[in-house]
Amino acid sequence: MRGFNLSEWALGHRSIVAFLMIVAVGAGLASYYRLGRSEDPTFIIKTMVVQAAWPGATIEDTLKQVTERIERKLQETPKLDFLRSYTTAGKTTIFVNLLGSATAKEVPDIWYHVRKSIGDISHTLPMGVIGPGFNDDFGDTFGTIYGFTADGFTHRELRDYVEDIRSKLLGVADVSKIEVLGAQDERIFVEFSMQELASLGIDRSALIAALQAQNVVHPAGTIQTGYERLSLRVSGALRSEQDLQNINFAAGGRLLRLSDIARVRRRS
Repeated sequence: MRGFNLSEWALGHRSIVAFLMIVAVGAGLASYYRLGRSEDPTFIIKTMVVQAAWPGATIEDTLKQVTERIERKLQETPKLDFLRSYTTAGKTTIFVNLLGSATAKEVPDIWYHVRKSIGDISHTLPMGVIGPGFNDDFGDTFGTIYGFTADGFTHRELRDYVEDIRSKLLGVADVSKIEVLGAQDERIFVEFSMQELASLGIDRSALIAALQAQNVVHPAGTIQTGYERLSLRVSGALRSEQDLQNINFAAGGRLLRLSDIARVRRRS
């Protein structure tokens, strides 16, 4: 009894062999063009962290009034595998883990559902609760890190330049996320001399309240005409250090300027 001879079969069925070769080559080409090209591909991690804080609360109050309420709502999450929570005094951390059957396309919609459902019950949480906050960016990867220096420029000028570059890079193909690290926010410092304030009889808290009231934004009303609706704007908002230095306020029956009793400077 003779066994099966593949070579003999191939020679006798040349058309079938040619067809299979064409199919194999076509499948190979199709697979080649579908291969991932990212040097650092994004990983879909099926875990989200939900955190909330309640400063001053005991661990029992945090557990019963924050953690348990959030967990009951999270149990309605589609494709949910299990929840794991850690509660300390005034702080709760909940890990939402999805089933392995959840696909990469489904995960963003599920995380949107989590945010929306927790947002719907946020008003039922006790007063003073901060959050809840959400974190699902564990799968982000970064392929390139650039450092910027600028001699003779301020931190603000350097930041504006970097932000302009960031906007242009986001238009590059395959660039999905860019984070700016080390950026320093500008602040304006008002430094008082407590001895000088005491000698002038100026209350420090009243002075700070006057400064805060100067920069408050309030609606001033509108004027409705036959064809237009005009919004009224009250000037006086602080635009620069000079505006802050020129603020006048009454103290002890006298009108003083802020620059006379305080030092105003901008720092980052």
